Amino acid sequence: MTVMTLPEWLDGLDPRPDVPTREQGVKWVIVLDRDLPRGLQVNAAACLAAAVGRAAPAILGEPGLDADGGAHSGLPWTGCTVLAAPAAIVRAIRAEAVAAPDLLVTDMAAIAQRAGVYLDYLAELGRSRGDDLDYYAIGILGPRSAVDRLTARLPLLR
Repeated sequence: MTVMTLPEWLDGLDPRPDVPTREQGVKWVIVLDRDLPRGLQVNAAACLAAAVGRAAPAILGEPGLDADGGAHSGLPWTGCTVLAAPAAIVRAIRAEAVAAPDLLVTDMAAIAQRAGVYLDYLAELGRSRGDDLDYYAIGILGPRSAVDRLTARLPLLR
């Protein structure tokens, strides 16, 4: 099985939960196909968040307690900006992002939401050529300047 190659900087990531997200040196965005139904968009974003959390657990802050002692899970100290773009732009940004060695790129191909069984998804993915895949969403985590270069002109998902 091939494993996603993680950028070297991720190993030495210095968590900065004390710095506002806009001032962080690292940025995380999810770019969704703006024309998908809202339920598919939310599903894709949630799945990509799980994938990024697994690939880059250092972006998750410490869990916290409320004033009553109730436990709350740690959230990404980087924040996550959710953007919208036409499907063709999602595909183009993904192509540029995967070519950049300093970015962690996650994606959800359309076939992932059609498959009811994960192993079926992997089998169909294995039969599909990369150029033939349609993407519902991509996630990009990396140095702020590199992420901004790819996504700065995209609007927030509304």
